[in-house]
Amino acid sequence: MSTLATPTIDVRRLAPAQRHPLIFAAFDGLSVGEAFELVNDHDPVPLFMQFARLRGGQFDWSYLQSGPELWQVRIARSQPAPAGVAPRPEGGCGGGGGGCGCRG
Repeated sequence: MSTLATPTIDVRRLAPAQRHPLIFAAFDGLSVGEAFELVNDHDPVPLFMQFARLRGGQFDWSYLQSGPELWQVRIARSQPAPAGVAPRPEGGCGGGGGGCGCRG
């Protein structure tokens, strides 16, 4: 087991359109068993739904802190991407403009 600290991705100061692409890119760079902690200014349920749709069966999602002003989630890769299937790039939600309904 690695003794390295789990990286933290704090998206609170990023533009909404930048958040989801950054998070998916970070996840796609993980090996099985690796994780990062996401810090956000709202409950990332829409992001969870995107993960379920686009990376279903490949991740574990654990809330470390649940509001009211700060949410922290541990996102871990539990399974590799299916063989021969390249991850689809995920566009930013754009603060609800991309269909996910979140604030970024």
